[in-house]
Amino acid sequence: MTSTPPRRPQKPTPPSPPSSRDNSDDISPKPYDLISFPKEKPRLQHPVGHDKYHPHLLHGTLFLTLKVKTSLHVSTGVVVMGSDINSRVPLIKTMVQAVDQKLSIQGSSLKGCIRSVYEAITNSTLTVITSKYRADIPPERLPCKNKKELCPASLVFGALDWQGLIDFSDAQCENAGFSTGFMPSLYRPRPDQRRAYFDEKGKVAGRKFYYHTISAIDKGQNQGIAVQQAAKEYTFTTQLHFRNLKPEELGTLLIVLGQDPNYPIALKVGGGKPIGMGTMTVQVTAAQVLQNVQDWRDRYSAYTPSQSDRLTGDALQQFIHRPIQVAHSRLIQTPQLQELGEVLRYPTDREPPEGMY
Repeated sequence: MTSTPPRRPQKPTPPSPPSSRDNSDDISPKPYDLISFPKEKPRLQHPVGHDKYHPHLLHGTLFLTLKVKTSLHVSTGVVVMGSDINSRVPLIKTMVQAVDQKLSIQGSSLKGCIRSVYEAITNSTLTVITSKYRADIPPERLPCKNKKELCPASLVFGALDWQGLIDFSDAQCENAGFSTGFMPSLYRPRPDQRRAYFDEKGKVAGRKFYYHTISAIDKGQNQGIAVQQAAKEYTFTTQLHFRNLKPEELGTLLIVLGQDPNYPIALKVGGGKPIGMGTMTVQVTAAQVLQNVQDWRDRYSAYTPSQSDRLTGDALQQFIHRPIQVAHSRLIQTPQLQELGEVLRYPTDREPPEGMY
């Protein structure tokens, strides 16, 4: 008696790339939108360098106050016993805390959040992409690899072998303690299941940004994942240091920070963006700008920097206005800024999403 050999399993056929940005496959409205890429290819330029401070460029520090508008959680990736941090829950996902036990946001987290918006409103490449979807990215949007040929965002924020021209200090919370929130489980992105992610050529259609909402979803202890978080109206302070920036580059940064009254946008920071978490508004409280030889002599002739040269009040607002105007004429992509302004506009009356996250 002969036995029948087992049937070899068929290799599944990969799905064909979508042919249009048809939203008919959406079951419910999504809490995000895609910001289109500019039609022109990015203009790549040689960076200015770090060897000296150029007298015709801008150098200095912006002093920032960030206010939490919906609960904020920037994860450390560590889960601890609640009793270790004076929490009533058995286990909790933690945020960074400074030596005084106050919450802190890493400068790298702020820099990444702000860079994503800067990229979207300038004609820039993407920063990082996963190998799985690399073939779906328009070739001109692939990350910069040559440090002598950089897109607008890479010139300012950095790229492979190029450090960039700005730095963020860690943001320190001015409030003592923390609150405990309960996040629902969040699903991974599913671009292969939504045609809206792709254009008519099967390429990625744009950059993804989540809308702000009036509040964040909290599932409660019985249904949610316990997280250490900053509650609404908690305040953080930080500093943005810049050197060798063109006026339009500083102006674009100020627009991203919500300083253009025509585009009152807020940042989305940390985890839980699909459920409304992470909304923060930014106030520039002061600026210290070094523009000539005497400024540099004064800055480095004492152990502690003088505060007499800080711009505040009307002088600060005049300083902020000038580079913003230059940015609109030289660097900003107006269609993309208008699209993103609708997504990140704050205040908002948008409710947090219901159902699948």
